[in-house]
Amino acid sequence: MTSNELYYLTIAEASAGLRRKDYSPVDLTEACLERIEALDGKLHSFITITAERARAQARQAEQEFASGKGRGPLHGIPIALKDLYMTKDIRTTCHSAVLEKWVPDYDATAVLKLEEAGTILLGKLGMHEFAFGGPSVDTPFPAVRNPWNLAHVPGGSSSGSGAALAAGFCYGALGSDTGGSIRTPSAHCGIVGLKPTYGRVSRYGVVPLSWSLDHAGPMARSVQDCALLLQAIAGYDAKDAASANVAVADFQSGLKDGIKDLRIGVPRDGWFDENLGVDAATETVFNQALEVLKNLGALIVELDGKPFSIARKANQTILVAEAYAYHERTYRETPMKFGSTVRRRMLEGAFLSAADYLTAQRARSVLNEQIRANFKGVDVFALPTAPRPPDTFEGMDPNEQNLRPSFTNPFNLTGLPAISVPCGFTPDNLPVGLQIAAPSFEESTALRVAYSYEQVTPWHERRPAL
Repeated sequence: MTSNELYYLTIAEASAGLRRKDYSPVDLTEACLERIEALDGKLHSFITITAERARAQARQAEQEFASGKGRGPLHGIPIALKDLYMTKDIRTTCHSAVLEKWVPDYDATAVLKLEEAGTILLGKLGMHEFAFGGPSVDTPFPAVRNPWNLAHVPGGSSSGSGAALAAGFCYGALGSDTGGSIRTPSAHCGIVGLKPTYGRVSRYGVVPLSWSLDHAGPMARSVQDCALLLQAIAGYDAKDAASANVAVADFQSGLKDGIKDLRIGVPRDGWFDENLGVDAATETVFNQALEVLKNLGALIVELDGKPFSIARKANQTILVAEAYAYHERTYRETPMKFGSTVRRRMLEGAFLSAADYLTAQRARSVLNEQIRANFKGVDVFALPTAPRPPDTFEGMDPNEQNLRPSFTNPFNLTGLPAISVPCGFTPDNLPVGLQIAAPSFEESTALRVAYSYEQVTPWHERRPAL
């Protein structure tokens, strides 16, 4: 195979080819590194490229394959990490001048688990600074660009993860999600991203944004690949106080079981028309996706979206308050080390009171009950991942952004698992994502719905013209 044929393989395809000896881990790694070198100057998806480490890991994997030592489906697969996952002896910057030269002395739990599974680390990926605010335009590292159109944002905060996967730079990546930061870049870049249930994946060694809302999770180019990555990183970790001691399912076992008679709830009324509402092109693509799900045998049930809509304010209050608490000392001592977007968000947190925070947490409890109560009548929720296509860098307006519905943060507030899968394109050839959310610890159900949709549609096979 040529490099051109290698870099857009799925993890499942690449893994099968390694076992057939069609190519080696070294071949996969070199194909990725060559493509990064050729094209990432346009996208800025990587902050740190660990080329020599990757080549050494690839040679080790090749030797292990030759000796009959297999570590599973991720063995020999090149991946990359959002640059808030701590990596021993490799700088972890969070895309900020604050941590520009910081080199941790230990690995995040998820990083260790991927290494044990035999993955090859290509490097650390760009993001929104500290996963907070919008694209980082005044930090030591350039903002990540969208591979589908360089004038547009890739979504955040896991922007480098989304862009690198869409561009064929790696086969899988890790992101983090506090209000939509895995799912939004997945939608805007035309890839798949899964926010697991709160507590399913350890956040130990992941620089926090908001302790009670942060989730760590996988991003890839297919639903099956996300299942494979989740299998490797899921599980209880005593080092994470929020880690859930819950059995880990086989996330691949039910992927092909179909969705006949599955009840899919659409919380449209009172949510889709919130303030400025949903972009017309996005809603058209979403409605077409619902028709596909109906044709697969699912039952579509319209739900009251008001509790989902209200969740935004509680989520944002908690997020900003907890983020300020984490960064307060550094912000007070060296505020100008932070980019302008993060400084503005920090001020929001500085002026919140304990009463504001506690009121938001009380609202969270009530909304949790109201949203979860819908599962008495439906099995999953379906909605657009983002209410509009990705903005242009020049046209971004933070105030206008707040007047659109947020379809992601209710599932951070509730901790429910949610996945974004490509479901079409706007007339301007920008990707749109379909989001499926399931009950707690039922990632398998969300994966099954997303996989069923993916397999009968072509959207996940389209690639940007770089």
